[in-house]
Amino acid sequence: MTKYKAILFDLDGTLLDTLEDIADAANRVLASKGFPTRTLDVHRTAVGSGARQLMERVLPETNRDPGTIQDCFEAFRKDYGEHWNVKTKPYTGVPEMLDALQARGLKMAVLSNKPADFTRKCVYGILSKWKFDPVIGAEDGIPNKPDPAGALDVSKRLEIPPNGFIYLGDTGVDMKTANAAGMFAVGALWGFRGRQELERDGAKVLLKRPQSLLNLFD
Repeated sequence: MTKYKAILFDLDGTLLDTLEDIADAANRVLASKGFPTRTLDVHRTAVGSGARQLMERVLPETNRDPGTIQDCFEAFRKDYGEHWNVKTKPYTGVPEMLDALQARGLKMAVLSNKPADFTRKCVYGILSKWKFDPVIGAEDGIPNKPDPAGALDVSKRLEIPPNGFIYLGDTGVDMKTANAAGMFAVGALWGFRGRQELERDGAKVLLKRPQSLLNLFD
């Protein structure tokens, strides 16, 4: 009998390919403020630590003062709130993976550094076919990943010890979070980052496609 009873998912780059909608919103903000826009690959490396950090990373280095960062963060929240679901979709194989996990009766939860309201919009809007509980995003009172507080909160709420969780994510931040919380760190190679970062930051297993996750429960 498998020792894993639950799975904790990252959202962006793991379940949903949100990169183009995020990049488009950020670039519209940069352009509106007179700053140069960034390529998709720059945004790929800038996401993962939250929306405020995203805007800080894509701003020119000479314009990363607190006031400009805050102004751009607020503008990003407004723009992304209106255009979050233009190109966003589940990765190939994710729906089938979720069907199989749910059929096995496994608990599924989401922990993201995306602002909490956007996290819920994405999960309840695009992934409403499947039950995720709890769904946690970035908000006051919950430290962002890689702090393990959010992951440990999920463990407490579901009354399943951390070592009963597989944690699936696509960034080094996720792998650090999983290991700090005592969960089994699994890296998604289809996401925003690559093998080198995931291995460096503690992935125990790397998966090339979502359905491969099921093998860890057999």
